[in-house]
Amino acid sequence: MATFLYRLGRFSFRRRRIVALVWVALLVLAGVAASTASSPPDDDFALPGTEAQKAFDLMEERFPAANADGATARIVFRAPDGEKITATGNRAAVEKVVDALEGPQTAAVADPFAAKTISREGEIAYASVQYEAPVQDLTDATREDLKKAAETGRDAGLTVEIGGDALFTEPDMGHGEIIGIAVAAVVLVVTFGSLVAAGSPLITALMGVMIGVAGIAALGATLGLSATTSTLATMIGLAVGIDYALFIASRYRAELIEGRDREEAAGRAVGTAGSAVVFAGLTVVIALAGLAVVNIPILTKMGLAAAATVVIAVLVALTLVPAALGFVGKRIFGRRVRKANPETGVPHPDDSHTNMGVRWARFVLRRPLVVLLVATLGLGAVAVPVASMNLGLPDEGNQPTSSTQRRAYDLMAEGFGPGFNGPLLLILDTRGSDDPEAAAEAVADSVAKLDGVVTVAPATFNEAGDTATVTVVPDSRPSSTRTEALVEDIRDRADDLRERTGAVVLVSGVTAINIDFSQVMDDALVPYLALVVGLAFVLLLMVFRSVLVPLKAALGFLLSVLAALGAVVAVFQWGWLAGLIGVEQTGPIMSMMPIFMIGVVFGLAMDYEVFLVTRMREAHVHGERPGQTIVTGFRLGARVVTAAAIIMISVFAGFIGASDSMIKMMGFGLAVAILFDAFVVRMAVVPAVLALLGARAWWLPSWLDRVLPNVDVEGEGLRKHLTGGMSSAPEEPDREPSRV
Repeated sequence: MATFLYRLGRFSFRRRRIVALVWVALLVLAGVAASTASSPPDDDFALPGTEAQKAFDLMEERFPAANADGATARIVFRAPDGEKITATGNRAAVEKVVDALEGPQTAAVADPFAAKTISREGEIAYASVQYEAPVQDLTDATREDLKKAAETGRDAGLTVEIGGDALFTEPDMGHGEIIGIAVAAVVLVVTFGSLVAAGSPLITALMGVMIGVAGIAALGATLGLSATTSTLATMIGLAVGIDYALFIASRYRAELIEGRDREEAAGRAVGTAGSAVVFAGLTVVIALAGLAVVNIPILTKMGLAAAATVVIAVLVALTLVPAALGFVGKRIFGRRVRKANPETGVPHPDDSHTNMGVRWARFVLRRPLVVLLVATLGLGAVAVPVASMNLGLPDEGNQPTSSTQRRAYDLMAEGFGPGFNGPLLLILDTRGSDDPEAAAEAVADSVAKLDGVVTVAPATFNEAGDTATVTVVPDSRPSSTRTEALVEDIRDRADDLRERTGAVVLVSGVTAINIDFSQVMDDALVPYLALVVGLAFVLLLMVFRSVLVPLKAALGFLLSVLAALGAVVAVFQWGWLAGLIGVEQTGPIMSMMPIFMIGVVFGLAMDYEVFLVTRMREAHVHGERPGQTIVTGFRLGARVVTAAAIIMISVFAGFIGASDSMIKMMGFGLAVAILFDAFVVRMAVVPAVLALLGARAWWLPSWLDRVLPNVDVEGEGLRKHLTGGMSSAPEEPDREPSRV
């Protein structure tokens, strides 16, 4: 592989104009395709194989009219203090609002006085609005009419709030990309000492991300990729794209310092660092594509779209980056270096200088056990909140208290009870019953006697009379454990009810979906870990030709991801320091967060493992002592890995400014995970473990050595190829002085 990549790097450098034009053409084609593509569909949230999904499918089949995908709104009214909503003036104000809700996209409006949707105390009422168009097709005029109608009621002295999905808009993503790019530019300037050199990784990475996101938009309607699918692709693609370009460019500079000409330096950089990029990218792709194991369509699509963007980032790093280096020329070094070396523009090697990475590696070598214990115990302490993690799906009750949706939610809970915001929906298949109406009545009576039930509405049958819906209002909020217990209680009685009545009872609704979703996550966790960690272990086994190094990498990852989840729980569930990052409302952790973080963080964590430890492996192959290999790896890789980690943390942290709680939680979780993994696990735990293991770290059974293919990530085969097939004596690896 190293030899092939070496040739690819030289070709891309030599034919840089052609390579650059090809990538620009791909960007233009992707942009044109995206601009002419149909609108992307909504997120298709489905849970194949679950009871809640079976209930949805049955509803779609038997109640086609009730399954319209039009947007909905709930207008909640509250009378002034001491007054009833039924008072003459208040009633007139409510009816005026209801009349104002009529519009070209309105399908139906339920007047609260006709529908009897008035609280027992008579202070609160609500009107339901059904629209003909789905959420994404509602016009701005329709949304403005909805807001103006509410203002009409407020002007009359009523409290009026709006719930439902009609006001939903794509969440504000903040300025994540801009912040990440700005920080990345600063880090790259500090790392390279040159504005031009810093711009190359940024430009190439942005081009790769734009092609990936445009491709997702172009294929959105065809493959069912929603607009939110590109969120993860943008986050991951931008982070790894900059990192991969940084590693190639850094190795290119090191080769120039060793005296290679520019084309040869580009070839060797792609042949060595490019090999690490390929395998690092493969671990990320495995982790992201492995999300398909969870069997949730939206998660599968997000993972595959992000994986495709990572593949593009790898291809960009292997071809466009060396081409860009050819355009940069001597300006890959800063002006100060070029002035000090006017003839070549390349600094002379300086092996006498010890950088921060070397000093840290030597410190760890002196006290490996202390460093290992401090790092492990520290991460373990941060991971403690995971034990109390409460998983759930966000609803309007998790919205900021300043939003009208949240205020409508609270008014409904106050007027009709907390369970009214998340009623359970029982779907009764009565085809096996002799008397469907009697069966439905028996089921309703049985459920009404259960603890935690406030009311059970009469059954509503479809036109065929073979299927009925029964609405059950719990006495607790949707996300409470009491409501979850009620769902389980009803489901436990389903078999008995079927024997007595002949009706098949299926439970749906917000709480039921939450329970089923969490169960799907739990069931998929072990298979997902086995697949992803197993495949990545085999991959790292080939890269490092060691059993203990990949094992240590996997265990270190588990430590960092648990600590990151602990930090997420502490902030988003417990509320610690929540105000600092704009978390207005604490609540349960999104159900998909653990498995999502495991997938993404595992792939990214292995990036740093590959880039840092391959340098140590390279030194080991060249005959250095175990302790010296760690020092060499940190001297050559620590600075670049540190810069890459800061860039990735900045990209993810930029999304903390998003208004959507899901995006905010994802950005925070990934940023903290990379912080822990890069600077605690890879920079402290890894060298400490390797120091304690010594030469045993590179142990590989002879039979396994014969079976494993030699991928030559350290470039030994490339060196033999360049020397005419002759094996060279051990030599000092390429070094890059810390001042560059």
